[in-house]
Amino acid sequence: MKKTQKETNPFPYSDSNKRYYTMDYFMRQKFGKKACKIPIDGGFSCPNRDGTKGFGGCIFCSPSGSGEFTGSGCNISLQISQGAEMMRKKWPDALLIPYFQSFTNTYAPLSVLKEKYSEALSHPLSNGLCIATRPDCITSEIADYLRFLSQENFIMVELGLQTSSDKTAKLINRCHTTDEFIRGYNLLQGVFTCIHIINGLPGETHEDMMQTARFCASLRPDAIKIHMLYIAEGTPVAELYKQNRLNILSRDEYVQTVCDQLEILPMSTVIERVTGDAPGNTLLAPSWSKKKLEVHNEIDKLLFRRDSFQGIHCSL
Repeated sequence: MKKTQKETNPFPYSDSNKRYYTMDYFMRQKFGKKACKIPIDGGFSCPNRDGTKGFGGCIFCSPSGSGEFTGSGCNISLQISQGAEMMRKKWPDALLIPYFQSFTNTYAPLSVLKEKYSEALSHPLSNGLCIATRPDCITSEIADYLRFLSQENFIMVELGLQTSSDKTAKLINRCHTTDEFIRGYNLLQGVFTCIHIINGLPGETHEDMMQTARFCASLRPDAIKIHMLYIAEGTPVAELYKQNRLNILSRDEYVQTVCDQLEILPMSTVIERVTGDAPGNTLLAPSWSKKKLEVHNEIDKLLFRRDSFQGIHCSL
């Protein structure tokens, strides 16, 4: 008799071949159907660009604030409507969640945040909010407001860490420390929080990337988002790449690292992503990152070959 998916996959939070807790599975369990994010530009800036914390931004951040897939030149409601039209072509019945992606989306007075978040939440197609930001741009009053919104809405804060190494953070011009990250993260207790990390940062070894994963695991976050370092034209890191001063991970190295990280993360932590969307025609490296589905498949295959899954080596 042919075995069922559950009989062949030992990971409990899955109804497919995925041996980790995907965001898709989480959303379908929460909402009863697929949900996807609509990237939007809220018109925010960043303290790492305007001189408050630094200039130039993180060395990997594009001129658009890493918001290549957002709308532009129009108001928030119109961006949501336009994004919804595109999403519905692929997923006609999916629930839609506006995603404030570009730059730092809590970097404004609370009155401004209330106005922008309210506009997004009041859109008839909105089913919550996702808000990308920095940990040093979370204040007590902002955290309180996000908790208030979370009482009646699905609110997810995507909090950028990138690395737990202060040495690397200084090298990439992150302009906040791990201690500052912990303070911002702790302020968000009671708000669904996703930690964003990047593999392949300049100078980092496999052990450095594993230490970042161990640090994240110790916090037991609601979710984590794992990306590869993209080298995009127009960013400071592109100059390092052109000078041959970067060691770019191969696809196999990246896949092995992600699987190693998944094995030590808590089973209950949702994995929002295991790779990202390469930034279009501006991408210089790695070329393999353009084939996202292949990266996903290689991660699935390696976990299967190892007879492994998320959290198998988590000691927390």
